[in-house]
Amino acid sequence: MEVGGERGRHALERLKNAIGRVESSWRPASADEGFEIVRRRLFEPLAGDSHVARDLTAKAFMELYRTQSSEFPPECREADYERRLKLAYPIHPEMFERLYQDWSSLVKFQRTRGVLRLMAAVIHSLWEKQDRNPLILPANIPIDDPRVQFELTRYLPDNWVPVIEKDVDGPNALPLRIDGEKPNLGRYSASRRVTRAVYLGSAPTSKAANRRLEDRRIKLGCVQPGEAPPLFGDALRHLSQQPTHLYVDSARYWYSTQPTVTKLAEDRAEELKSDPDAASEEIKKRIAQDAKQRGDFSRVHPFPPTNADVPDDPDARLVILGVEYPHVKDQESPALLAAKTTLESPGNSPRLCKNALVFLACDKTRLADLDQAVRYFLAWNSIVEESEGDEPSLNLDAHQPRQAKTQRDNANTTVNARIPECYQWLLLPMQLKPQESVTWHAFRLQGQEALAVRASRKLKNDELLVSQLAATRLRLELDNVPLWRGDFVAVKQLAEDFARYLYLPRLRNSKVLVEAMQDGVALLSWQQDSFAYADSFDEAATRYRGLRFSQQISISEDGPAGLLVKPEAAQRQFQAEQAATATAMGGTYVVSPTGVPSQTTFGQPTVNITPPAGKPKRFFGSVELDSQRVGRDAGKIAEEIIQHLALQPGASVVVTLEIQAQMPEGAPDNIVRTVTENARTLKFTAQGFEGE
Repeated sequence: MEVGGERGRHALERLKNAIGRVESSWRPASADEGFEIVRRRLFEPLAGDSHVARDLTAKAFMELYRTQSSEFPPECREADYERRLKLAYPIHPEMFERLYQDWSSLVKFQRTRGVLRLMAAVIHSLWEKQDRNPLILPANIPIDDPRVQFELTRYLPDNWVPVIEKDVDGPNALPLRIDGEKPNLGRYSASRRVTRAVYLGSAPTSKAANRRLEDRRIKLGCVQPGEAPPLFGDALRHLSQQPTHLYVDSARYWYSTQPTVTKLAEDRAEELKSDPDAASEEIKKRIAQDAKQRGDFSRVHPFPPTNADVPDDPDARLVILGVEYPHVKDQESPALLAAKTTLESPGNSPRLCKNALVFLACDKTRLADLDQAVRYFLAWNSIVEESEGDEPSLNLDAHQPRQAKTQRDNANTTVNARIPECYQWLLLPMQLKPQESVTWHAFRLQGQEALAVRASRKLKNDELLVSQLAATRLRLELDNVPLWRGDFVAVKQLAEDFARYLYLPRLRNSKVLVEAMQDGVALLSWQQDSFAYADSFDEAATRYRGLRFSQQISISEDGPAGLLVKPEAAQRQFQAEQAATATAMGGTYVVSPTGVPSQTTFGQPTVNITPPAGKPKRFFGSVELDSQRVGRDAGKIAEEIIQHLALQPGASVVVTLEIQAQMPEGAPDNIVRTVTENARTLKFTAQGFEGE
């Protein structure tokens, strides 16, 4: 519908004639009859291509209602509604529904005369504004036009005028402000259109039992083809959080001249500005609850009162700084100063485990938004508490306590969403090399997870918090820094090093280091890639006690003891001990050209094994094991024979276990079944029982 041009001037003439005759008596009309009466009085008959434009418009609206049926009232999907769209064109049927059903309930509002007067003022205002909307919907009513506003308030009490100016369509009204603050809403004037539709559908029935207007009907009065209905639902949600006169009950909305409890909440939230500790304590309480989800940190310290409340422990921990220490990007912020102080000392002595701490701080700009959300939550919560009980201190009507609870729940959700938005700065002390100075880096976090969960995920993704350390990487750190103390390093000392020095990987806890050491000792390639392990070092005998390599060991996480030994030192001791053992038992110990022990001979008579000319290329051997100590003997064979063969370049080692058992009294059936099944499970290539 385009109100303008030559046809518009003719329409204005008809408006003047209609307005001049509205004082004469009209018989009451139904909404459908009103379509024809108003259209005939206010518009010229359709001619030429106008019928085509009408039909295309009706079809477009019906397509909108059918494809997004859940957003609109059920009757909009019916074929009859398309007929009503054409009958009412260029006015939307919902406009007539509200006028004939709601406004006609007013004593002074005469059905046809009142509708004609109002629509005459509306059409005249739209023509002056060159409005180009396809239909006149409730959302298009220019309530800010004094002539239209007069027709909408002349039948209502005088106190409706300030309601319009504050909450509906005044020059400084709330919806205009929201549309200005929210570009996605302002693009369609969504908030302003919503409040117009709500006002038209609720103002005349504000004292009636059915004063509520369902959100789907509000969207019916707002949305046009090409627009997204959820956008207007979003506008409703924003409006319901702030206005003084808009009431909300579930998905139903209405205006009333009686102020809502929103005004009371706004006043209380404003008063809380003079008591910043109240908001700070609420934030602290929520973050303390949030901190129960630790992520990959061993502990989380929310809002520590002093540095001494962050103990000097070796496992990785997150310190969440209080709101009095906000961070500003690329500045020496209060958060950065507080983090540095905490890192340096846990009290009166220097901190040792510096590589165990990371810090989380709030953003100074976002802190204002969080503070406002918390103040509104506290305000709504106080209203709810004072409206409950046998003797409530607040005198609210039947609906207002429900509204207060709804708003409190909304405010609670807002606070929970703004906490991770505000606490977004992860502050880390870092040092690339031992000789370099410590630098601080700030990483921005994203997401709505628990604070510690987000922080640890970011650190792990950037390899700034290690929850699994490869044995080969541990060997690199041992060699490059270096961390060796001579030919070995105490396991306990190594754990202290990783917790202390910022140039080493930041480990989640001591278990990570213990597992890396155990994996390294178990490697067959320990000489090249990892290390050996010893229980202790006997200085008097200049030898390692309990020296082990290329085998599984167990290291306690509680105060780990023992030593990691350089492969060269372990190999020297191993070769010396093997040679001494061979000599004592009458054998000859032979060292391969690579320096790795290769053969030890035992038994009687003594055999001196001398390698043939050239390099030997094959080895074979068989040995009888003690059936009571198979595990021990097999482990020794693996350690002293198999591992040396397997370490040779391109070596292919095949180990076969042969079992022969003589049972003079025969094997019972259960033993036959058990051994046969277990042999099959263990993939024996040949197995079976025989009679004789």
